[in-house]
This record gives sequence, structure tokens and C-alpha cells, in this order.
Amino acid sequence: MANYPVVVPALKVDQQLGTYYVVVLPAHLLLETCYSDKLRAVPEADGVSYKLDGTQRGLDQERLSSIARYISRADSAFPNSIILAANFSEEDGTIEEDLSKRWCVEQDASGMYSLTIPTSAKLAAVIDGQHRLFSFALVDKNIPRLDTQLICSLFLDLPKPFQAQLFATINSTQKPVPKSLTYELFGYNISEEDADHWSPDKLAVFLSRKLNAEEDSPLKDRIIIAPENDFLIGVSKDEDKGKKPKKWKLSMATIVEGILRLISSNPKRDTSELLTPKPKPRGELIKSTRSDKSLLREMYIECNDQIIYLIVKNYLTAVDRIFWDKAKPESFIIKTVGIQALLDILRKLCGDAVNAKDISVEYFVNRLAGAKDVDFGSTIFQNASGSGRTKIRKCIEIHIGILSFDDLKPDDDLHSLKQ
Repeated sequence: MANYPVVVPALKVDQQLGTYYVVVLPAHLLLETCYSDKLRAVPEADGVSYKLDGTQRGLDQERLSSIARYISRADSAFPNSIILAANFSEEDGTIEEDLSKRWCVEQDASGMYSLTIPTSAKLAAVIDGQHRLFSFALVDKNIPRLDTQLICSLFLDLPKPFQAQLFATINSTQKPVPKSLTYELFGYNISEEDADHWSPDKLAVFLSRKLNAEEDSPLKDRIIIAPENDFLIGVSKDEDKGKKPKKWKLSMATIVEGILRLISSNPKRDTSELLTPKPKPRGELIKSTRSDKSLLREMYIECNDQIIYLIVKNYLTAVDRIFWDKAKPESFIIKTVGIQALLDILRKLCGDAVNAKDISVEYFVNRLAGAKDVDFGSTIFQNASGSGRTKIRKCIEIHIGILSFDDLKPDDDLHSLKQ
């Protein structure tokens, strides 16, 4: 078993889909920390060997055994990479927000990158290479192969639909994978289906792409497929340098998760219901026995996607006017924690906006105006974690009248912001 935290060198790769990292990890560590949607390795009582649990693509037992026999050979080699998507909970497929568990990549002063894996929590989904990896669990424990080093291409915070896209593309050029299985495994259909069949995560990705593409969007060309690590947010393209201040960026995962929380409290459960026993339109979710109090849930079920989009876009346009337009590069309001906090605030405001039948930019500007003079570059907000996000959210809530300083605990350092 590995000794955590594990820190290994990483090579950064920028391609059209986004940024990923090439790392070398031993088979035993991957068995401990990785899973597929249908397959995982479970440690045996001896603490050395593993057994397999679950199935993947109609698990081919003979294929696993064949690969295990090959691994046992003295001349075995795996020069091709295993593709991973880290920081997703095995239980419900959502992004892991606990920084003490999240896989992260850091860059040192010399420009070199390193990957840190804090714990053995299963947070890395295997996009491609499931049989190759999990075959190591079937190798005779008397044949030492668990220390075999394996090349991995690692994506951090890659949204589920993009995982599906990558999986389907890879497998369509090798062994064909039925579209229905891709849809089942990832909740995402590789072919175009009617919008009324879109699962919550697919709608969230669609709206995020739209925010990144439309000329009047405050997030035009700002959303990238990249980790949520703050050191990657705020970067600019080379052509921006020397011409204007650096154009800050945010990760696709950040905006997708923000939108998802408006329409579903359990996206994976919704996807399952939409596919069982066969694909059905999302309007059928009205019959679900599961209670979901997400503020824009009814709009999602009724396919009022344009209204959802206008609410998000108009709110972010107001945010741009109040906060982003004047933000200095060191301000935390344009970093991951700040943007996450602002999306939290949207959840607080959108219900009132819908009830008031006013989702205009001006409505949101007026609601946010009380916080326009807060200095989010202050060191009080510098904790790039859940607590930093909470501080920013609470600070805004106080200044716009949702909270008061009296609601804070006596030792809360936000008291120092009192005028």
C-alpha cells in the first residue's frame, strides 16, 4: 500500500480539449485510488492483494485473465497511457470539494510541475484502460507486479460529459462501444438527442459552452477545460500579454457545477431515472418520488432552458459590473473561490427574482450593489479553499442584507470588515 500523501513529477500538456498531465504511478496506487463507473479494486484482508467488484462494459472476464497472464510474464510492458479524471466522488459522481482529499498539481519556482495525491480515497475515474489496470488485481500475489509503473494521462476536474466524449472517441477508433452503454456509463449520449432528453449535467455543459461563446456574455472566451486550482485561473493567452491586463479564466467545472446546483440536487440520480427502464424526456421527472428543492428545478423539468440561461447570464453580467470589471489581478473575486461564492449567491437570489418576475440585469445589479466597495484582495479572503469561499459568500450576504454581522460567531474574523 502507498504512503500518503504521494507526490510525483508531472508533465503539463495543453491540447484542444484542455490541459492534462502525464504522470507515472505504480499499479498498486492506481488500484487503491481509481475506479470506473462499474468496476473497482477492493483490498483483500492480507493488505497485499486485491479482488474486483462490479462490472465495466459487460466485464470481459477472459480478457482480464488474459491480460493478467501477460502481466505475469517477465517481458510484459504497457507503453500506452491510462486516462484518468480525478476529483470526482465515486459515490455520486460530483466534484470533490474537500481540499484535504483533492488531487492537485502545483508548479514550483523553476517551472516544474508535481502531482499530489493526499489520500487513498477513490477519486480518480478511469476513462480508458480499465481492463489493463484492473487486470493487475488478478495477478498471482506471489508474482511481484503491483509496483509496475504505469503511464497515466490525468485530467483534473474534467466534467462528466467530456469524460464521455473522450471515452467514446477513443473506443470508436478501437473496439466499438454501443452508444447506449456510453450513455449508461456516463449519463451522456455521444449522438445528438432532443434537448428535452438532456440530463442535468448535459444541460449545464451546454449552457456553459453558450456562456463561453456568445458575444454579449460576461464569460466570453473565459471558460477553459482546466483544473480548479487557483494557480491556473487568471492566466492569459500569449497574445494578451503586453496589450492589455491579463484576462482571467475560470474552469469549465466551476461554472458547470454552479449551474447544476440550480437545477438538481442529485444529477446522477436524475440521469438514472431518465434512462430506466429506457430513455425518457425530463418532463417525466415530475413523477419522481425523490424530493428536489433546487430553485430552478421546475424550469429544468419543463425545458425552459432559455429562461435558466438568461437568469445565469444576467446575474453574471451584473456580477461583471459590480465586481469583475474593476477587480485587480490579486482580487479573490476573480479566482476559483470567489467565482464559486458568487454562484452560491445566485442560488440565494434567483428564487426571489423568479417570484418577482424580474430576472433583468438591473435587478441583480441592485441586489448586489451593497457589496460593490468590498476589497476582495484583502488577506482575509486568501484561503484558497472551502473556508475562503465561505468567507467571500458570507461577506457578500452581509453587505446585501441576507446576513448581518450579528449572525456571525464572535471569533469570526469577518467582524474586522465592519465600517
